[in-house]
Amino acid sequence: MNPASPAPVSYRQVLLLAIPIILANLTQPLMSAVDTAVAGHLPGAEHLAGVALGSLLFNLIFWSFGFLRMGTTGVVAQYFGSARPDSVVLTVARGVIIAGGIGILILLLQRPLIHAGLILLGASAEAAEQARLYAYGRVWAAPFALINYVILGWLLGCQRVRIALAIQILINIVNLAAVLSFVYGLGWSVSGIGRATALADFSGTAVGVWLVWRSYRSQIKTLQWQQLIEAGAMRRLVQINSHIFIRTLCLLTTMAWFTHLGARQGDALLAANAILLNFLSFTSYGLDGFAHAAETLSGAAVGRRDRRSLARVIKVCMTWGLAGSILYAVVYTIAGGQLIALLTDQPDIAALAQQYLVWAVFAPLVSMPAYLYDGVFMGATRTRPLMLIMLICSLVFIGLSLLLLPVLGNHGLWLSFLVFNALRGLSLSLTVKPAIYGTLSMSPTES
Repeated sequence: MNPASPAPVSYRQVLLLAIPIILANLTQPLMSAVDTAVAGHLPGAEHLAGVALGSLLFNLIFWSFGFLRMGTTGVVAQYFGSARPDSVVLTVARGVIIAGGIGILILLLQRPLIHAGLILLGASAEAAEQARLYAYGRVWAAPFALINYVILGWLLGCQRVRIALAIQILINIVNLAAVLSFVYGLGWSVSGIGRATALADFSGTAVGVWLVWRSYRSQIKTLQWQQLIEAGAMRRLVQINSHIFIRTLCLLTTMAWFTHLGARQGDALLAANAILLNFLSFTSYGLDGFAHAAETLSGAAVGRRDRRSLARVIKVCMTWGLAGSILYAVVYTIAGGQLIALLTDQPDIAALAQQYLVWAVFAPLVSMPAYLYDGVFMGATRTRPLMLIMLICSLVFIGLSLLLLPVLGNHGLWLSFLVFNALRGLSLSLTVKPAIYGTLSMSPTES
């Protein structure tokens, strides 16, 4: 028997759950913002452009395996909701093993991966050289960054959001101290920025693995290999993760295409777009706080097969998401120029960023439904619709950007990107009832 349905989700409950997640999420683009700010104050646009390219390259590589976080959260949330702690332990153990293996493989293939990735992204020779320096420092984060995805997914799935926040704060403190030490103290320039990020990821992994051990020491000691590779669980894991992998790959391809078209317009415009993409990172990570709340709570509701609770979760999280998106739009409207000035002191780059700031203002309002419904679908582990919708929307973005860029220039590129996010939100909203509500009669470990 599943546990009885709890009291209806309240606005206060969602807010108390979301705020630590929002703060934890916002610490992640802070790492990128610190890197951008340090590079933006080095002489020449090629340093900032190089860090932007290098950061995007590792977003592409690491977030190709974002299923390690997203798949873990949804599955753990359902087991948490149905009171199955032994299954939580097995899910985390499988995730850590897979993440460590993928990370080691990235280290072994680092040279061809970095070389091919920078060629595909495209940039001037100067920017590409700086990106290469950054990349060979950052690549050592690979096993740690991927294991951190699993640990974060576990913490969110079990609603231990304050601990997740503490780990993210630690990572950012280490990153800030290391960047300042490596760049200004040791004079390592762009390569020091990459090494600092790797060191920060290692610190997060060390604490996270200790927490897992502390929480499940007795269960971990009795784990058997046969349990880890049990056929039904592995089949479900492969299905969920393959859908999320393709979905994430489509999203990252979209971002890479956006950066590629920006790079074709010159280093200055590439750097200006990179600054505004930091605005979008703050937006997405902030609003994803409510998306993660929706992911955790909807996963628990699906674990109990509770339709009414799921509907309430969606309503409350969407309401808070709308309020958050309005707040972001207001802040960017009032303080956008000042934020740009914090990220670069180069007048030509700042002027270009200011010229396209309007798109960063509208982005939160347009993109919020996509972020929130992503969380709902992830928590319910209904990942096939997510995959298909992302694939279609990515193809629309690529085609639309090719049509609008020659006509509207960089404005056309940004318009295409906002259409991409709007189409995602609309498609998911139309799919939620048949994809999730229609399958709640099934076991939470099926479909």
